Amino acid sequence: MSNTWFNALITALAPLIWGSTYIVTTELLPPDRPFTAAMLRVLPAGLLLVLFCRQLPARNQWGRLLVLAALNIGCFQALLFVAAYRLPGGLAAVVGAIQPLLLMGLLWTVEGQRPAHLAIGASLLGIIGMAALLLSPDASWDALGIAAAFVGMACMALGTYLTRRWQTQLALLPFTGWQLLLGGLMLLPVALTLDPALPALSLSQGLAYAYLSLFGAMLAYVLWFRGIARLSPVAVSSLSLLSPVIAVLMGWALLNQRITGMALIGLLAVLGSILLVQWASTTAMSTTQRSTD
Repeated sequence: MSNTWFNALITALAPLIWGSTYIVTTELLPPDRPFTAAMLRVLPAGLLLVLFCRQLPARNQWGRLLVLAALNIGCFQALLFVAAYRLPGGLAAVVGAIQPLLLMGLLWTVEGQRPAHLAIGASLLGIIGMAALLLSPDASWDALGIAAAFVGMACMALGTYLTRRWQTQLALLPFTGWQLLLGGLMLLPVALTLDPALPALSLSQGLAYAYLSLFGAMLAYVLWFRGIARLSPVAVSSLSLLSPVIAVLMGWALLNQRITGMALIGLLAVLGSILLVQWASTTAMSTTQRSTD
């Protein structure tokens, strides 16, 4: 197995973990507190990592770090939950599936990297597959929800691009920790202003918040940022499609939710899309390395 495919498999663990967020949130967390859930997912994780690493960013890195924290954590998490509460999950995921295409357009516009036809076709296949997997005929097309989902995906695409482009002296763990901490601090006033206060938590609810923070934020984002440093931005973004796939499979396994024939075809199409994008990106990286040798 090449290093590129190994790194893709390691990075894929992040969206696999994120795929469990839906079932944990709907089955275990107190309802109607989206910003509180987002804040409690990232703020404690960031604080723990920062205290563990005890490494301050250089003075000239704070500006870029704040931008990355806003794009990757603060804005993305807030818009993600706005979309989730205003749209059916399937429609939000279909909108999110455009992220690889957004990154291809960004790389083409800014750096002149024309995307391979295979990568474009595979990304379109992913959108079609996600629609077949999740989109119901009576989905509600809420304009604000659609806008939030699109802007949220644009923030994550831009954050992924800038994370790879901007070099930092911080090691992986403090780099992740500071983004989570700063993004959580951005979410804190939003949660306090817009969400009702938390009730007394049961043991299961406390463990659910702990899982979302330790695994859904700390571990997952470390793996995600590690992947961004080693893979092409398009390859990383395509792996995010695994998250709704895992959510569907967990609903089938744990909640007895049905997967119809069309949904099964869509699931296979999404998985095929991810593999094709990884293959196209690996081929492009190999070609670039040979041309520079």
